[in-house]
Amino acid sequence: MNQKYLIGLLLLITAVVVKAQKIPLIETGSVTPMPDEWIDKDTGHKITHLVSGDGDNQSFYFHNNPFLPANGMIGEKMIFYRKVNNDLQIFSVDLKTRQTDQITNKKRVSGEIVSTKGREVYYQCGDSVFATSIENRLTRLIYVFADSTRGHITTLNANETLLAGALNSAEEAQILKQFPEKHDYFNRIYDAKLRRTLFVLPAQGGQLRKIYAENAWLNHIQFSPKEADILMFCHEGPWHKVDRIWTVNVNGGKPVLMHKRTVDGEIAGHEFFSPDGKKIWFDLQMPRSVTFFLSGSNLATGEEKRYEMTRNEWSIHFNITPDQQIFAGDGGDSGQVAKANDGMWIYLFRPEGDHFRSERLVNMKHHNYKLEPNVHFLPDGKRIIFRANFEGHSDIYTVEIKKSKN
Repeated sequence: MNQKYLIGLLLLITAVVVKAQKIPLIETGSVTPMPDEWIDKDTGHKITHLVSGDGDNQSFYFHNNPFLPANGMIGEKMIFYRKVNNDLQIFSVDLKTRQTDQITNKKRVSGEIVSTKGREVYYQCGDSVFATSIENRLTRLIYVFADSTRGHITTLNANETLLAGALNSAEEAQILKQFPEKHDYFNRIYDAKLRRTLFVLPAQGGQLRKIYAENAWLNHIQFSPKEADILMFCHEGPWHKVDRIWTVNVNGGKPVLMHKRTVDGEIAGHEFFSPDGKKIWFDLQMPRSVTFFLSGSNLATGEEKRYEMTRNEWSIHFNITPDQQIFAGDGGDSGQVAKANDGMWIYLFRPEGDHFRSERLVNMKHHNYKLEPNVHFLPDGKRIIFRANFEGHSDIYTVEIKKSKN
């Protein structure tokens, strides 16, 4: 066998292997199970299963940071939920190797709070608040709510010294127990005008401190990512009935309204901080279901920057890259507030003047939007995390922002 023949044979084998390894071009959600990675045939973008193993896996709510930076030999990670023996448990996944590790092993785990400096997760089991080290699993008991108190933590401040959350009433708990579906409890809780109290709690343990109370449904509580004493909260309820978005200094002072409705039927909500803490972004409709914007309110000046979008481009939730140059949205089905007839996509949005120029990344037509996708940009800004159920269970995926050449 001569050398030229051997070289030719090797080249042929290499070509066959490369062809066999070519990423398939498939309609997302059209087969079960989907391959480990594929290119969405409708958009040309590569999608990858982020975590391996059986579902159900769920990524965090859109405004809760799930990412943990690399530390020495430990790679960059994302924290997520996986159902284990009918209980949700907190796991980590290495964003490069996709290796997963279980962090918690308790009953009734809830809470989506990652400490990036302390490298812990904060969560709650019933009346008890815990912190567990992501690497060595050491667990601290931080606080136990009294039997007469119904409270839940939701956020950690910028210097990781304070947790915050809300105390609610026995009457509210009874409404939720009697009417567990959102469409049943939502108006009932709003109309009841029950007492809620915002609180802070030392992250290392200590005494709970009440900071603000009102006969209103105080919700969606988030600390600023940069200012350790600035807390955002909302007046929950039917959005066209509430001036929703507020901030308060946890060390004193009156709450400040961040957006005042000026049009009959106007709604604003699903608010989140910009990465630099200077703006609060939110879904704005003037009026509801007619004209659609993503608007950002400057905390220092009150000025707003608005980007208009079409009905089909409207999304349940939006997010922004770490460099604050690009936005993403998770779309919505025809039953959502926008009543879009072609809105079931994961979107990328590039600002152009006073509007967005959109690009479709993932066709979500096989996804049931009862599970909200909740997009997150990865820290490098090159991929987007979303969750979906188009394989018959909830799972976590990434989509690359740059189109595939495959």
